Amino acid sequence: MISVVIPTCNAAATLPATFRSLFEAAIEGLVGEVIVSDCGSADATAKVADDAGATVIQAGPGQQLLAGSKAARKPWLLFLKPGSAMEPGWEEEARAFIAGGEHGAAAFRLRLAAKGLGPRLRETLAAIGARTFRLSTSCDGLLIPAKLLDAPCAASTPQAEESGLMRGLGRNRVCLLKAAVIAGPARVGGRP
Repeated sequence: MISVVIPTCNAAATLPATFRSLFEAAIEGLVGEVIVSDCGSADATAKVADDAGATVIQAGPGQQLLAGSKAARKPWLLFLKPGSAMEPGWEEEARAFIAGGEHGAAAFRLRLAAKGLGPRLRETLAAIGARTFRLSTSCDGLLIPAKLLDAPCAASTPQAEESGLMRGLGRNRVCLLKAAVIAGPARVGGRP
């Protein structure tokens, strides 16, 4: 039912946590495939992904979401960044959204793994922005019907591709779910 697309670059150390968070959903049949869209990693990213049973494809920076979505065979896509993990129980909310016949996309709220006031403030600001503008600023934890995705912006950087995709969806087509995607410690300081 869901193809998970993970854009990577030298993410061998952070991929296992992401894969573990998808394990139960894969056993239950909700996640049908995981596609690692890699932009030429020099580490063991491809081996880690292959050992986990993921499909590894190669794509240039700024082309990874597009390449991953084109390679996907399931009717729904879930974009995740390496090092992110889906919060336990996310499966029920994803199933309910899919079964509800929604024609837009759904974003899982952001939760940071790091402790302290700074990460909590970032989470709060992200939640306020998502509720106020009905638009996530990140593709991390975005659940979208494949048919809705004509083509993400093919850009020169991953950030431009991601913002092009979010802009193309529009603010009224993304709803915020209660379950969270947890950004790991390696991502707290910024983008992977």
